[in-house]
Amino acid sequence: MIYVGTSGYSYDDWVGPYYPTDLPKKEWLSFYAGEFQTSEINFTYYRVPSPWTLEQMEKKTPEGFVFTVKATQQMTHEREDNQKVFTDFCAALRPLLEADKFGCVLAQFPYSFHNNQRSREYLRVFRERMGELPVVVEFRNMEWIEPEIFDLLRELGLGFCCVDQPRLKGLIPPIAEVTAPVAYVRFHGRNAAKWWQHKEAWERYDYSYTTEELSEWAPKIKSLDEQAEMTFAFANNHWQGQAVDTARQLKMLLGG
Repeated sequence: MIYVGTSGYSYDDWVGPYYPTDLPKKEWLSFYAGEFQTSEINFTYYRVPSPWTLEQMEKKTPEGFVFTVKATQQMTHEREDNQKVFTDFCAALRPLLEADKFGCVLAQFPYSFHNNQRSREYLRVFRERMGELPVVVEFRNMEWIEPEIFDLLRELGLGFCCVDQPRLKGLIPPIAEVTAPVAYVRFHGRNAAKWWQHKEAWERYDYSYTTEELSEWAPKIKSLDEQAEMTFAFANNHWQGQAVDTARQLKMLLGG
């Protein structure tokens, strides 16, 4: 099963480009779920969600809708004295699990998370603290692209997050790899000029994909899905709803 959606859905700058101007914000998710079957929840990167919040989100989506949830930054970026954060985060996922609307946790590590013994041990700690929950790891540093690391991910049952992003030195290239039952792809855009040099975070993701660029990924995603039990493809080029167009193109290229 291939799920295609966007990284987040609650953006004020989507009003007009995607959401009708008279649509109340509380109805955005229901509107979005009328077109897509999945969404990556990314506000959880900034704070541990409450079970109540995720329950309310679940109620606004139909049967068959699936959420993925980004790990809180204390779990991926700070990595010290954070066991309680893991406990609280996992407990908050209960409403999605009970409703059968949970896909996986996305653990997005920073570029400064280098491939060394300490970091590899932290991946083991991360796996242990997440229990049996499916987890996908997104590396930002090219150092991690080694056969031994893919073997480690398979050993730990951690998925590898494939990415499309600017072809800049040190960044992860557009490879397709499956290391766990969940396959995952994120489309960040190819705005090389703004990737490192920007005033606002959204500038990095200000990019509109062409059909030709996305066509490069269609056979890769289909191949991932042949190897995995569940496959997610998320458009993260979110500025002014560009992600919606990307997701729509992907759905078309993948046969709906």
